[in-house]
Amino acid sequence: MSTFKRKRGGPGPGDKKSKKVKFVADVSEPPAETNQEKTNEVTIPPPVSMGKWTNKERVLIFSSRGINFRTRHLMQDLRNLMPHSKADTKMDRKDKLFVVNEVCEIKNCNKCLFFEAKKKQDLYLWVSNSPHGPSAKFLVQNIHTLAELKMTGNCLKGSRPLLSFDPVSTKSQKCTFSTPRYHPKSQPFVDHVFTFTIADNRIWFRNYQIIEEDASLVEIGPRFVLNLIKIFQGSFGGPTLYENPDFQSPNMHRRQIRLAAAAKVREKQMVKELQKMKKAEANVAVDKDVTADVFLTPAEEKPVHIQTEAPEPKVVKKNKHKAFKRQRMQMARR
Repeated sequence: MSTFKRKRGGPGPGDKKSKKVKFVADVSEPPAETNQEKTNEVTIPPPVSMGKWTNKERVLIFSSRGINFRTRHLMQDLRNLMPHSKADTKMDRKDKLFVVNEVCEIKNCNKCLFFEAKKKQDLYLWVSNSPHGPSAKFLVQNIHTLAELKMTGNCLKGSRPLLSFDPVSTKSQKCTFSTPRYHPKSQPFVDHVFTFTIADNRIWFRNYQIIEEDASLVEIGPRFVLNLIKIFQGSFGGPTLYENPDFQSPNMHRRQIRLAAAAKVREKQMVKELQKMKKAEANVAVDKDVTADVFLTPAEEKPVHIQTEAPEPKVVKKNKHKAFKRQRMQMARR
């Protein structure tokens, strides 16, 4: 029989680091074997965590005033999917964005998802690491909520998701959307996946359910598209670390749409004017036939006769007693 004995100077029983032990032969074994075999050190891995909640990260999800119902439902869906999130009242438009850092400090949150609405039609998302940064500003497009999609997928409320990121994703984004292990409101199950896919210079967010039978994915929702604008060094401001060269503001996009519509109207007007001009030219050509004088022959020219003497007067015989036609006919019968 062989036993394990602790090496002198090693870690104590309360340490969580890896332990080194020395393999020593039992006294009952013959001494010849002990002389031939040398002592071997075996490393024992550290004990598994007993479920202590060490990651204290919390995410504050709220918005400014002026958002529509779709954004409000999207925030509620994100709060349901992220058990480590907190909510707060809407922030006034007149307040500066640096006030969000104070709100995060009051709520004891070190991450923030702030939805900013402008002109009641444009929605921006701030993903910030409060209070020191960094932070990123996105334009949110193509929002579809859980109630709107009516997908067939489903997941347990409070379960921890798997995160699927492209290689260009930052570490702060991963920490924001990941649920801390052993969170009091989380469930010890992994049954859905958050995917952040980059396509067409945008980030496409999708939520899928993991089916245990064949490991296939079924979409749950919600879904939205993030168009990156800038990345700042600080929280809600500071030096610009990155600026998207392909980003186009919504105002410029709407202006281009209006200009394109106006160009189409001008093109239609020009076509109508050309058609009117062609019709006018066709009417003039029909009124005057160029081939009408092809078969006409000119008359012979007669010499000019100049009369120097006055013409003789004509003699007219007048019969005062001329009978009528009926009388003449009666006289002829006789």
